[in-house]
Amino acid sequence: MQQGAQEFIRGIANLQPRHRGSVVTIGSFDGVHLGHKTIVRQVRDQAQRLRLASVVMTFEPQPHEYFAGEKAPARLMRVRDKAKALFEAGVDRVFCVTFNRRFSSLSAEEFVKQILVDGLGVKYLVIGDDFRFGCDRSGDYQFLLDAGKRYGFEVTDTQTLMLDSERISSTRIRAALEASDFRLAERLLGRPYKIEGKVIRGQQLARQWDMPTANVQLHRYRSPLNGVFAVEVSLADGQLLQGVANVGVRPTIGGENTPILEVHLFDFEGDIYEQEIAVEFKHKLRDEQKFDSLDELKQQIYRDKDEAQAWFAAR
Repeated sequence: MQQGAQEFIRGIANLQPRHRGSVVTIGSFDGVHLGHKTIVRQVRDQAQRLRLASVVMTFEPQPHEYFAGEKAPARLMRVRDKAKALFEAGVDRVFCVTFNRRFSSLSAEEFVKQILVDGLGVKYLVIGDDFRFGCDRSGDYQFLLDAGKRYGFEVTDTQTLMLDSERISSTRIRAALEASDFRLAERLLGRPYKIEGKVIRGQQLARQWDMPTANVQLHRYRSPLNGVFAVEVSLADGQLLQGVANVGVRPTIGGENTPILEVHLFDFEGDIYEQEIAVEFKHKLRDEQKFDSLDELKQQIYRDKDEAQAWFAAR
């Protein structure tokens, strides 16, 4: 394996013969939190020992999103951000499988043979002992141990990482964010929680009120955050700015089908359309709400800005 050659593989059809021979782990890896990074270290250590590529196999959409749709738990990050975080953690390859009807209909044996053996040529598999797979849910840790003996790959379970006597998990991070406990979320993630994305053109309504916003599509059914927040925003050129942000469906002006992030940057007049920004959430000001008129909304936006600036000034 050539060191430093990181690669994103989208879809089973894009697996090549050169991708065979690897150390693999499988999961949603939403958030790429400290527990995930512990697993990645296991995979990376075994890959170095065996002189093979380290691979994280993940899914898009995530399995629970495929089956639950709009009722699925809120997603912490887009697949693009997930791949970036996994590469930063030291993974050689991210293999993103399209989770669709065809894939979900694979039996446990077909999954092992077609994906792990024929596709990835797995030599070492790191997996949670509660991992279940296959259309009949017959695939589990013991199934993989038996399959490893038949096909010639090793299997070991993942290490569980705890914080304050509780397991670190994406579910726990979602709960922390929904409670606006950003300190706990940061401790679980190992970094501040941020939403990254490209700035798009909106309806320009706030600009008419001298409160221009940078709008970012979240590309998800639900967001783990909802409401108005004091934020810090990193621009593509490295500038770090303070601002106030709304995450939600904008009920007063007709609403959205999916949540959108709108950020007003304090004392900034530059053009950042089509640029990537990263928004770090510092403090929640209020929940999103529907107002009886646009004038009421405008007045509340001014109050939100004043409150966010006062919060930063007090720090």
